[in-house]
Amino acid sequence: MKAQKGHGAKLTRTPSSLLRSPTLRSSVNILSTVDEAAAADVDDSDERKPHHLRGRGRPHLPCRPLLPALLPLIFFLFLFVVLVHLRDDTTLLSNLLLAAVVVSLAYIAARQSRFLTLRCLGVQRGESVQWFIGDGDRESKKRKINGKMVREGVEFYSNGDFYEGEFHKGRCNGSGVYNFFDKGRYEGDWVDGKYDGYGIENWSRGSRYRGQYRQGLRHGFGLYRFYSGDSYAGEWFSGQSHGVGMQTCSDGSCYAGEFKCGVKHGLGYYQFRNGDRYSGEYFGDKIHGFGVYNFANGHCYEGSWHEGKKQGFGAYTFHNGDIRSGGWDSGILMSPLPPSNQAIHQALRAARKAAENAILVPRVDEQVNKAVTSANRAATAARVAAIKAVQNRMDGKFCDTNV
Repeated sequence: MKAQKGHGAKLTRTPSSLLRSPTLRSSVNILSTVDEAAAADVDDSDERKPHHLRGRGRPHLPCRPLLPALLPLIFFLFLFVVLVHLRDDTTLLSNLLLAAVVVSLAYIAARQSRFLTLRCLGVQRGESVQWFIGDGDRESKKRKINGKMVREGVEFYSNGDFYEGEFHKGRCNGSGVYNFFDKGRYEGDWVDGKYDGYGIENWSRGSRYRGQYRQGLRHGFGLYRFYSGDSYAGEWFSGQSHGVGMQTCSDGSCYAGEFKCGVKHGLGYYQFRNGDRYSGEYFGDKIHGFGVYNFANGHCYEGSWHEGKKQGFGAYTFHNGDIRSGGWDSGILMSPLPPSNQAIHQALRAARKAAENAILVPRVDEQVNKAVTSANRAATAARVAAIKAVQNRMDGKFCDTNV
């Protein structure tokens, strides 16, 4: 529910509040049992009402109703007479009819007693009794609890999501927990209604991210573990892996190097699940440019690549030392040339240089670990704020979103 802006705000029933707010549901129960509230001693101080619920105003009561107080006595006297009559030898049908009349009269007496009590209190039939949260000062715009503004609140949304945590100027700000309806949750820092700072995202399928955010997107350093077992640890930009990082797959393969817009791009080193290794250039998530590919069986190719296939000049060396070099097309040697050829020599030098630079790409493990630690702390603070928000809601305290 949205935090109330003033003490004069009315407690109203809405479909969302009835479905998802135990606190509001209890408030509705109070409204529905207006007879008990109205029959309470009118001289009691407002300060003793549970959850600080106080009436907007009370009419002057010149006298207390006498008839409602006498009706129970009349009812019991009448019931005594009926029981005495039942002891006589009357027919069963007469007894049943008389019992039905007694029940009807008892119901009418109870209804009349409540109606007369409400009438004496100035409440007409069909009118509703409205309650307000606060000390009754309609002019006050801020509510203080122990000298501090209540900043933690709970807010529900039409799609089933809800937020528990701190607010500022009507938006999620500070620390808080956002629960997605049947999808997952976010715990961490907020700025102007968006993830910003550090936090943790958990999804229902098992994926999890811990790290930095900016303007609602993963940005900075962080660790993402997919439900499939894959993971990425490194730099993020506008919600995508971008910069330097390491991608580890559940099949045992891994890549360490540069990323761009979520894919491998630049220099990198890839360890394949079958034992093969590649060091060199990538473009658009594919081996592209110059690099060195070492096969698990001892073979090696050094040279030019195009979209994952040997393309251009390069040399293929077998484990026994034999060499095949020349011009390649889609992985097939089309123009054999000796290794001493100038074009082959230049291609080998470029491939080895790219492989060396790929291995020297700086690691960001330390930055990622620091971001994960900060995310864990932010998530803990968000859970604390959520607990305070729920407690305020249970106590009938609503945060002032204007502070």
